[in-house]
Amino acid sequence: MAVLGMAVLSVAIVVPFAPRFRPDKWYAHGFAVLMLVLLTSCGAAFAVWILLFQPFSMPSRSMEPTLLLGDYFFASKSAYGYGRYSAPFGLLSIKGRILGSLPKRGDVVVFRPRSDPDTDYVKRIVGLPGDRIQMVDGRLYINRVPVKLEDLGDYSTEETGSARLQRETLPEGVSYLVIDNDVTSAGDDTPEIVVPAGEYFMLGDNRDNSADSRFTMGTVPCGNLVGKAVRLFWNSNGVDYSSRQVVNAAR
Repeated sequence: MAVLGMAVLSVAIVVPFAPRFRPDKWYAHGFAVLMLVLLTSCGAAFAVWILLFQPFSMPSRSMEPTLLLGDYFFASKSAYGYGRYSAPFGLLSIKGRILGSLPKRGDVVVFRPRSDPDTDYVKRIVGLPGDRIQMVDGRLYINRVPVKLEDLGDYSTEETGSARLQRETLPEGVSYLVIDNDVTSAGDDTPEIVVPAGEYFMLGDNRDNSADSRFTMGTVPCGNLVGKAVRLFWNSNGVDYSSRQVVNAAR
């Protein structure tokens, strides 16, 4: 529908200018109008992609159960303003960010880590600038205080194996589901990390199957954020997503 709307808008824009073109052949006139429509549509779509919303897909299980493998979602490009990676290939020469507001703890975001700047990652922000973040026996500590964690029972699939489903609630009250495998993993116990100014600490909701700020990725500069995940619109594996459409809703 969005593409159709852009096409109709493009026609409305270019048709008034069509009489200015005086080609020798009737088919040349039609071709010129068609090209103008196509170019205007492409320009409008590119502007929406850079300034408003961009579609992304979930290539892994690192954010399960919030985002599943094969989920497609829109990310708001304007939520945090604009930075270097707001445009494809990092074309914008912007240091830091302009416009927009600051990310909040608990936001699910798309970003480019310093360790892999050509790849989009999707994780949840759990640490803000100045926070002290640590994992102790699989539990998240923020500023040396354990985050509220409620056990909801078994969670088992072929991919995750035997695990526990838990509800994690951040100090601000943002609540979401996480998965913790029964087997101890390298990310269950980490040293305390002080989040540098202008950077954020990222975690995947599938705690034992996520490459995030606990490891070589490290913290992520604000300028490397691409957008805020806002709404699911499809799953390529046919999984029902109707109850998960609003990505950043506290549940």
